[in-house]
Amino acid sequence: MDKREYEIGDLVRFRKKHPCGGDTWEITRIGMDFKAKCTTCGRLIMLPRRKFDKSVKEKVMESENK
Repeated sequence: MDKREYEIGDLVRFRKKHPCGGDTWEITRIGMDFKAKCTTCGRLIMLPRRKFDKSVKEKVMESENK
């Protein structure tokens, strides 16, 4: 299993769509848990690292604050 590197501000697409219809999320916190914000409705979710890694389909855009 490959380890993906994420940074705060990255945009990711999950395997399942959010009920609001959005499919891109902005990472706002990284640690044991990940916190992500829906770019469509602004909903915040927290997921454990393992579940987050399984749920991410692809990284849409890198953060600009490198």
